[in-house]
Amino acid sequence: MTATDMFEGGAFESGEVMQKARQARIAAYALAKVDAATRASALNALADALIANQDYLMEQNRIDVDNARAKGTAESLIDRLLLTSGRIEDIAAALRVLADANDPIGMITEGRTLYNGIRLRRMQVPLGVVAMIYEARPNVTADAAGLCLKTANACLLRGGSLASKSNIAMTKVLYEAGLSAGLPQHWLQSIETLDRAATTKLMQLHGLIDVLIPRGSASLIRSCVENAKVPVIETGEGNCHIYVHQAADPDIIVPIIINAKTQRPGVCNAAESILIDEAVSEQLLPPVIQALIAAGVTLHVDERVYAISQSLQSIDLTKVIAATEEDWGKEYLSLDISIACVKDIAHAIDHINAYSSHHSEAILSQDYTAVSRFLQEVDSAAVYANASTRFTDGGEFGLGAEIGISTQKLHARGPMGLTALTSTKFLLEGEGQIR
Repeated sequence: MTATDMFEGGAFESGEVMQKARQARIAAYALAKVDAATRASALNALADALIANQDYLMEQNRIDVDNARAKGTAESLIDRLLLTSGRIEDIAAALRVLADANDPIGMITEGRTLYNGIRLRRMQVPLGVVAMIYEARPNVTADAAGLCLKTANACLLRGGSLASKSNIAMTKVLYEAGLSAGLPQHWLQSIETLDRAATTKLMQLHGLIDVLIPRGSASLIRSCVENAKVPVIETGEGNCHIYVHQAADPDIIVPIIINAKTQRPGVCNAAESILIDEAVSEQLLPPVIQALIAAGVTLHVDERVYAISQSLQSIDLTKVIAATEEDWGKEYLSLDISIACVKDIAHAIDHINAYSSHHSEAILSQDYTAVSRFLQEVDSAAVYANASTRFTDGGEFGLGAEIGISTQKLHARGPMGLTALTSTKFLLEGEGQIR
């Protein structure tokens, strides 16, 4: 029985999701046979197509943006949704970086001869069909398509309704460019129906989908984890902390915090919580409070921080709010941040490990012992010393485009580049051995 017989027969119910999943499964077998040079050439063709069609892409994106604003969507989410000429050029540049990257497919990662004389090799292979569910981020369409293509995986996308025009337009441009470059039919597809039941259906296609990667809100990720019948890689939610240790360099505190919170507040690696040692809070916290409020940030604070803020001159005290228990674990994705005082580094580490989403955390300190302890004991995917959390990104880590930032420990953690979209198989060669 061929793959076509298995997935084009009547064994599965009809509907867009099922049809495209069956097509993706067939495409995955075909794509696995496409050589590395063809896939690299196709990636460059995809980049060229994005540049050539950027007016069309921005026109469709404007419809999404206008509709989103009409619904009262927060500007931080509008920022994720927006496509500009510069952003399209950046997306295309990331595809070209992928084209030039070392191809992981077929790479031998281990080789040895067993006790019985059988020669064993471990080889990296595609996962098969990678499905993505994501919200209001048309750039994910290209990132997912490029990474899946480089790793010879068929890609099935389910974008959010806010970005439906943008996602469909980008998928069309990329898919047609790939076909012209020699890729098989259905190597890339988007689920176009806005029916929410389609999302649930996609999560449950065991046997057709090899891995599901959600990117978006905490509720989306939770829904996938709780309802999926296929393997899920948790990504995205970022309650990221910056801890100001008593030995912090005063000159770097405000620039790092302002960058981490305000450069793009709607992204998962933006800082959402500040911790500061009580011993230096009255000295180091006032300029932080003043700078954040001047940048339009609302502060959700504990009693000690509230008292310090009341003593400051020329600040808008309406931007200082007493924190609730919910604030310590909240991913705001907006110009809001929580601030608390801690007794010492042990208290800070315990607080972070209790409330963090295990995405990205930073310590600001010139004390080598404190830095080493923080880096070792904080249980997150990326842990920084004296730098902004905004660097947690596949491009910044030299991985090229990323398909997401995993906050779990299996099968990948942190920014997921090419190797996160591969599996392995063992190749064994013998000379008649039996057991």
